[in-house]
Amino acid sequence: RAYRIEDVPGDDTCYYAFVAYPIDLFEEGSVVNVFTSLVGNVFGFKAVRALRLEDVRFPIAYVKTCGGPPQGIQVERDIMNKYGRPLLGCTIKPKLGLSAKNYGRAVYECLRGGLDFTKDDENVNSQPFMRWRQRFDFVMEAIHKAEAETGERKGHYLNVTAPTPEEMYKRAEHAKEIGAPIIMHDYITGGFCANTGLANWCRDNGILLHIHRAMHAVLDRNPHHGIHFRVLAKILRLSGGDHLHTGTVVGKLEG
Repeated sequence: RAYRIEDVPGDDTCYYAFVAYPIDLFEEGSVVNVFTSLVGNVFGFKAVRALRLEDVRFPIAYVKTCGGPPQGIQVERDIMNKYGRPLLGCTIKPKLGLSAKNYGRAVYECLRGGLDFTKDDENVNSQPFMRWRQRFDFVMEAIHKAEAETGERKGHYLNVTAPTPEEMYKRAEHAKEIGAPIIMHDYITGGFCANTGLANWCRDNGILLHIHRAMHAVLDRNPHHGIHFRVLAKILRLSGGDHLHTGTVVGKLEG
């Protein structure tokens, strides 16, 4: 039920509506069910010209039914043996077009130069110019070489996003077999069901999980319609991820 309606400061065409839902309407631990109920149908109502989900608050009783981050920052620092400072990384560019061998060479040069992590970009999956297994193997070769030369633990966010959940788990298993400390998933395009399952797998297998927000702007860019990024971040935390890509402060490809 809507229990309060307020004016939006400086905008006489919009209002804030505060709506409460009984907790029993939602399946425990299912962000899929939460989103289906909160934004599944109401955005399609003909009478609604524009609607934006600005924020959501979950009772502790519901939060406890969700898995949350697979490992967390303290476990990540223990795995990487890095304490007392921020972790520094970068995305490999160009993100598309390199062979697996040249991609691995770029990873090595970045890690050897002092970075803690490098990462795949969101659309690096398994294209004809660089199949996922070749990329994983050349990247791990680069990591081991950089670790041997620097004496530090290094990592690379291996993107396991795939066409099907079965293929996603296959890639995650291979990453584990070759000793990768962290993998990556595109949680919006990949889907919340796949993401929650992958987070549970990472929790059981001691693997860190980085989350990319690809496609977020379709939902959060319009200030009058869609879903605020804070909601997407909160939902992701419940679904499961150790850290979430946030982008630049001033906007993509700016600054």
